[in-house]
Amino acid sequence: MQADARTAWFRTLGQLTLVLAAALVFGLMVGQPWSALTVAALAVVGWHYWRLHDVLRRLTSRRRLAPAHGRGVWNELDRLLFRGQTEMRTRKRRLLAMLRAYRAAADVLPDAVVVVERNSQRVLWFNAAATPLLGLRHPAHRNASLAGSLQPLAVAQWLASGRNAEPMNDVASPANPALRLRLRLLPYSEELWLLIARDITQTTHLEQMRRDFVANVSHELRTPLTVIHGYLEMLDDGDVRETAPMLDEMRRQSQRMTRLVEDLLTLSRLEARDALADEPVAMAPMLSSLRREAEALSQGRHRIHVEDTAQVDLQGAGKELHSAFSNLVSNAVRYTPEGGDISVCFTHDADGGATLSVRDSGHGIPATHLPRLTERFYRVSTSRSRDTGGTGLGLAIVKHVLGLHGARLDIASEVGKGSRFACRFDSARVLPRTPHAPADLSP
Repeated sequence: MQADARTAWFRTLGQLTLVLAAALVFGLMVGQPWSALTVAALAVVGWHYWRLHDVLRRLTSRRRLAPAHGRGVWNELDRLLFRGQTEMRTRKRRLLAMLRAYRAAADVLPDAVVVVERNSQRVLWFNAAATPLLGLRHPAHRNASLAGSLQPLAVAQWLASGRNAEPMNDVASPANPALRLRLRLLPYSEELWLLIARDITQTTHLEQMRRDFVANVSHELRTPLTVIHGYLEMLDDGDVRETAPMLDEMRRQSQRMTRLVEDLLTLSRLEARDALADEPVAMAPMLSSLRREAEALSQGRHRIHVEDTAQVDLQGAGKELHSAFSNLVSNAVRYTPEGGDISVCFTHDADGGATLSVRDSGHGIPATHLPRLTERFYRVSTSRSRDTGGTGLGLAIVKHVLGLHGARLDIASEVGKGSRFACRFDSARVLPRTPHAPADLSP
């Protein structure tokens, strides 16, 4: 192609030279060489200007160019323009085909997908599922405010969080309140966000059925267990040596089943609630109670330390917080060998929050098990958990209680060196220490 352009250029220069030479010869013949040369030069410039004007006219008309014929530089330019236009149209058709394919794929997705401009929070595009799930319709909601389009959902503050926005779980659909949605915000560029809404109505229904089933079964089990436990107490006769071991084992198992039922009921109640009581919780008496519980469970087999350097109280539900902290302390006592150390520390964080941590010198937990510790009935060692009487629900209860308080559970452990469970509360949950009777934190 470069050779063809070079050839056309030299051919045009040759033609121009011949025209000027002919004009000069004609001028010499008539006795006015310079006038003839000037007229010829002006004619050549005018002809090239006319060809340039023709090219610009055809380009600005946006009409499809015709293939060029000839061997001059302008014909070569026409051929190059025609080829460029053909390639551009081919690329455009290919891009349009890809765009249609992507749009068709997005339209068959069951999830609503909405492209949102970051700065203005305007709706730029949405797929077909956004209409039944979010109530967005063309062209009314095109370039409309997303927060205004999703009323009555309160998404303005959620959108302001940007990359830090947590998913909105179990919210009512603006288009159909019977539908429950899960909203996620995915910033995939500096200018655009992707809002994804998933219909979780069936999942929510199944989860509610599971909760109801657990709660109902637990209630149904509580009564026969109470009866069995009562009759075992009546049958307990220390003088009957043959039946005493069997009765003791039956009593232990009935007590274990009772603890399991109580934990299931507690977990069901926590899962059914969106918030807990919000009241001042005095931490000094709480720590004293945790010490007494640890000492009663340990029976002198461990060294127990309680330290309160935070000197603050918490805002929340005292009963539920005590249940969570007590689970951590009882786990530390159960899984720490005799002669080990157990420390309960309540400290003030640098960001204004507070942390209650329970540290033990037990066997430790392998790193592969840490992400699943708060799952229901998950056990690192089944035999050890059964021997110590654990139900497998303690950490799940702790996780739910802390979640309802906007707190989090941090777990650190090393095999052979023990574990540390830390309940971290943000500054909004921290209150100045209220005067009360001094707590006994000494051994």
